[in-house]
Amino acid sequence: MTLFSKIIAGQIPSYKIAENDRFFAFLDIFPLRKGHVLVVPKTETDKFFDLTPDYLSEMLVFAQPIAKAIEKVFPCNRCGISVIGLEVPHAHLHLVPIDSADDLNFTRPKLKLSDDELRVVQERIVAAMSDLARRSFSEGG
Repeated sequence: MTLFSKIIAGQIPSYKIAENDRFFAFLDIFPLRKGHVLVVPKTETDKFFDLTPDYLSEMLVFAQPIAKAIEKVFPCNRCGISVIGLEVPHAHLHLVPIDSADDLNFTRPKLKLSDDELRVVQERIVAAMSDLARRSFSEGG
């Protein structure tokens, strides 16, 4: 069982952002920038492009409202996406608020946020997702 499978199963605590029957999103506890979220399929597959085509496409659709919420909450040019997959043998993608390509440089030192800071980041992203969903629903989209 991978580290991510243990997080999904609740055996390891996480700062959950979103979940459905196929995917789980949570804060990276050693983020490149505040708002850094990991999106993980619930199926254990080591390499990202070994996921089935339906998982790959659904993963981006699942990540979309999270990325929009990140952009709403954290000052940035856009929400960047990266697939590295070397540190944990479980396919995943990173959503990171960025202003330049260098903001996705995984060799840079990671932030060390307190539990309280991580909780605030989590709450802000989740609230923004709810707000965006309400607006979309009320606008008929």
